[in-house]
Amino acid sequence: MRLLVDFLCRFGWGLSMALVLTPAALVPAGFFRVNMLVVLGLATFAALLCGQSFPGLGWLLPAAAAVTAWMASVAWYAERTRPGMVLCGVTAVLLAAATTLVQFAPGGATGGTEWSVGNGPGWTGVGVALLSGLVTGLTVHAMLLGHWYLNAPGMRVDVLRRMIDVALVAWGVQLVVALAWAGLAGGTNASVSGGPTTLALVSLRWLAGLAGLPVLLWLSRKTLDIPNTQSATGILYVACLAAILGELTAQLLAVAA
Repeated sequence: MRLLVDFLCRFGWGLSMALVLTPAALVPAGFFRVNMLVVLGLATFAALLCGQSFPGLGWLLPAAAAVTAWMASVAWYAERTRPGMVLCGVTAVLLAAATTLVQFAPGGATGGTEWSVGNGPGWTGVGVALLSGLVTGLTVHAMLLGHWYLNAPGMRVDVLRRMIDVALVAWGVQLVVALAWAGLAGGTNASVSGGPTTLALVSLRWLAGLAGLPVLLWLSRKTLDIPNTQSATGILYVACLAAILGELTAQLLAVAA
């Protein structure tokens, strides 16, 4: 249950931040409204699960994020760009704080993350959790943006190209962090123990999230050179599966660490 809360908060943060990075002057307000409703669902689900998984007032942050996400959707419905963008940013901050709380909660979702060496997750684990959510959120956001071209065929293709580039940058940072952690863990004998199951999870993590994802993002970007937004969106659907599968596997490995 706590793994699910962690994933929902990460995902919601990443999707909200992706909207903040989207040029509102080039994308219709309806896209922001619909996606903030998606964030509303993620935050609400996380708040409900927090009431069962975390003692005290841990549900307040995702609940507050759900409220601001709803307010943002109303602002975008009224085509109020500046308030809508501000509320998207506030929602992202609240869900980032919720993600941080999950990492530091006693017996929290990770119980010591895959990326940290030593006792407890520390701020390194928090940074990795936020980066994980950003990779997932940006990839799903790019897919949803590609799908939106069906509603707004006149929208400029370079908007989608730009968001794919941002997702690739986030993946690149994540790869550097993963390689740095692997080297540090090897130097301190702090590796994840386990048998064939752990080996399978590690392989899936690297093949889907760290090797397969950039290939799919690159293919979708090259498809836009034709340009063919529908084919690019189809590739991005598969990229979403790779990103989500890779990040969930990383969370499972963190628990086993």
